Amino acid sequence: MLYILAIFLPPLAVLLTGQFGKALLNLLLTMIFFVPGAIHAAVVVKEHYDKAKAH
Repeated sequence: MLYILAIFLPPLAVLLTGQFGKALLNLLLTMIFFVPGAIHAAVVVKEHYDKAKAH
């Protein structure tokens, strides 16, 4: 679900992972150009799922 949000609404996907600082960075990346924001969001979501799987 978060991967779909990472494509269409990258800052929201990052914010839902609970990382406010990275969400602000992602908002900036998305405002500059959409693709870097989407890539950053996908990486953050992957890290979030990897941490959840490790616990």
